[in-house]
Amino acid sequence: MAKGILESIDMDSYRVEKKAAMKLLLPDANAEIEPLPAGGGGRKPEPELDRLSNILKTFNEQFGTLFTDADRVTKRIKDDIAPKVAADPAYQNAKQNTPNAARIELDAALMRVIGPLLKDDTEFYKQFVQNESFKRFVTDMVLQITGN
Repeated sequence: MAKGILESIDMDSYRVEKKAAMKLLLPDANAEIEPLPAGGGGRKPEPELDRLSNILKTFNEQFGTLFTDADRVTKRIKDDIAPKVAADPAYQNAKQNTPNAARIELDAALMRVIGPLLKDDTEFYKQFVQNESFKRFVTDMVLQITGN
């Protein structure tokens, strides 16, 4: 009777909650922590300028013919759209939950931010709502910039 229950539960929609607080007792003595090795672990963060140039290059390769001012469009994504999406309270909250919830809220936050562009930047708005590959590119760039 219980067979198949686990397969029908969407574990991504559940949130982990703290069941009990644990108090750690440490000995009251002088301790020494070994330094971390300098040569391993982690990676060097990509410089901001290099990141922007990579975005520009990718954008130009894929969508350079759609816009006459590709630099302005990529600057809008980086300096206007991504910061507004990152500051969106619903998106910030969703990022604390599951990746699936964050992705759903990212799409909603993008529409809240890009909606007003209909007046200011009709061509960008039109491409975003009608061109699925452009929408995916913008979404991926905003996701990368907002740190997910």
